[in-house]
Amino acid sequence: MRRLTISVDDALADTFDRLVAEKGYENRSEAFRDLLRDELDRKRLQAGDAKFCVGVLSYVYNHHERNLPRRLTSMQHGQHDVTVATLHAHLDHDNCIESVLLRGPTAAVVAFAQAVIAEKGVRHGEFRPIPVDAGSARHHVHEHLRPYT
Repeated sequence: MRRLTISVDDALADTFDRLVAEKGYENRSEAFRDLLRDELDRKRLQAGDAKFCVGVLSYVYNHHERNLPRRLTSMQHGQHDVTVATLHAHLDHDNCIESVLLRGPTAAVVAFAQAVIAEKGVRHGEFRPIPVDAGSARHHVHEHLRPYT
């Protein structure tokens, strides 16, 4: 592991220290590594360098919306190669929340997430992709996905 030394003004250092404490980091280094990873991931996605990703798609929807539960399930079955698992919970009489774990080629995963969020009746949709390195398969036909950093 290499050591980096940086200098920042007192106000920024104090603000960073508060962030470290608020988020429960053990030290500044862990917080800095997470910030750096987030920025590198964002850059990989923005530049199109992330061929594969994993992520969580979460959304709230009204289950009384005409055929919406059926459409959502159909979409997931239609993209079974990127849909890993779904968690469904009832918020109240009308509304449900779902979180869908996704993985696969970034373009396919992002397109699926955007299509679900765009469905009529889906509200508060959010998708958080995490770029991964697919690596090489070892004695299997499936890929091993792991975070870049």
